[in-house]
Amino acid sequence: MGRQRSSLAEAGGTDSADPAEDRRFVTALARGLELLRCFKPQDRWLAHQEIARRTGLPQATVSRLSFTLTSLGYLRHRPQTGEYALSPAVLSLGFSVLTNFEIGRIARPFMETLAEHTQAAISLGVRHDLSMVYVAHCRSTARLILGLDVGTRLPLAETAMGRAMWCCASPGMRTLLGQRLQAQDAERWARQQPALRRAEADYARRGYACSESEWESDIAAIGVGIDIGDGREPLALTVGGPATRLRGALLHEDFAAALKRTGREIVDAIQAADWRD
Repeated sequence: MGRQRSSLAEAGGTDSADPAEDRRFVTALARGLELLRCFKPQDRWLAHQEIARRTGLPQATVSRLSFTLTSLGYLRHRPQTGEYALSPAVLSLGFSVLTNFEIGRIARPFMETLAEHTQAAISLGVRHDLSMVYVAHCRSTARLILGLDVGTRLPLAETAMGRAMWCCASPGMRTLLGQRLQAQDAERWARQQPALRRAEADYARRGYACSESEWESDIAAIGVGIDIGDGREPLALTVGGPATRLRGALLHEDFAAALKRTGREIVDAIQAADWRD
């Protein structure tokens, strides 16, 4: 599992620098990717004005970026309405990454065993920007389980997956992420910060993070960090499901012990496989 780190207030390390201030940072590329990310799973077509609103970019910038992305095949354009949609070319980028994501392949048998033991949803995720993204997901045979799947994005600060990653991240990375969360929404950060501090204390005491009805009122989950030990950011492994079932001793004793054991087994299997990225 991840090595326990010091508290939220600590800072340090080179990973606290803002990459946007580096002369190698390409702002136009970052804006183009931000435009692609503004499409949510439920979206089909988005108007030019809505893209500008979601990204916070000037409409002239959105026009140039959307023209470029359409020309490259990553967006589709409907001239009669001025709307845009993601094209299959974007999916091919994501699927090529997931197909070759060996960590998920190695972890899957252990995740399947945990899913059958808990009769819950088991997910493995990595951080992307201020979200956690599922890279592997296993469902049990139980009927009442989460309907989320690979590619799902979850908020970092309110979910067990995000909190597990946070608690195992370096102090410098936590400082940088805190600054970005505050810049994104200062009022929301005022609520998130104490919750993350509590998560750090809980993780240090019991070895896992928790989110019970905090992200969604009917969902409970616990998570552990997956620190491969090669210097990269930790992944996170979670058990999640209906809050009416995942609670009390079942969640915090039985499932928590199984989750921590599975996390250790996954790390051991990855290291034994002499895996290379």
